[in-house]
Amino acid sequence: MTNLKNRGKEASDDVLFGTLKMQEKLKEAVADMHYFLSRGYGEKATLVLVGNRYRLNSRQQQAVRGMSASKSQIENRKSKEIENLAEKEIIIDGFNVLILLESILSNAYVFKGLDGFVRDLSSVYGTYKKVQQTSQAIEIIADFFIKEKIKKIQWVFDKPVSNSGKLKQMIEEMATLNNYNWKVDLVNNPDKIIAESNLIAITSDAWILDNSQVNFNLIKYVLAQLDIHETIIESQ
Repeated sequence: MTNLKNRGKEASDDVLFGTLKMQEKLKEAVADMHYFLSRGYGEKATLVLVGNRYRLNSRQQQAVRGMSASKSQIENRKSKEIENLAEKEIIIDGFNVLILLESILSNAYVFKGLDGFVRDLSSVYGTYKKVQQTSQAIEIIADFFIKEKIKKIQWVFDKPVSNSGKLKQMIEEMATLNNYNWKVDLVNNPDKIIAESNLIAITSDAWILDNSQVNFNLIKYVLAQLDIHETIIESQ
C-alpha cells in the first residue's frame, strides 16, 4: 500500500504563522504592500522592502505576497465575481484548486487575501504527487457541482507536470461512474486558456483573476461549508 503524505504544512509553520503576534505582523506587512502596490510600485521590489522591514523569511514573504493586492486589483477581481452558478459552465484551474483544497484538508495554513481569495504555499515544481486528501478534494468539487446545479465543468491541467495524466484519468473515472458532465484537458498554457475562456473561472491565481472575464470564489464557498477557521490566516 502506498504511503501517502499530507499537503502543504512544514514543521516550522506553527512558529511562522501560528501565533497571534506573528499574524498581526503579517497583517501590517500586507497593509504596507497594499499601500505601495496601490501607488504603482513593483511587487518584487516592494516585497523585498517589506520583508526586510518586518524581518520575514522567504516562506512568510510568499504568504504576504499571496495576500497582497493593489486597490485597483481588488476592485477588478471583486467586480467580476458572481454567486449563482445554476445551469452555467465553469472552468477549473486544476492544480491550483486541487492543491489548495488538499492543503486545507491537511490542516496546513492558508492565507485569505485582501481580494477575498485564499491561497496556499504549496507548489508542484514540475511533479504532482497524490496525497491522502486528493480523493476527498475531488469529491468536494463533485458535491459543489451537484448542489449548485452546474451545467458543466471543464478541468484544465498543466500537461508538462508529471502525473497530470494519472490525475486526468482519476477525475474522468469519477465523472463516468457518476455521470457527471465533466471534461478534463491537459494543456501547455492553462493560465492563458482559462483567462481567455468565456467560462466562469475557478482559481485563486492572481494573474488569471486579473485577466478573466468572470470568476467564482470556490474556496470561500468550501470554507463556509467545512467551517474551518484555525488554519485560515486573515490579511486584515
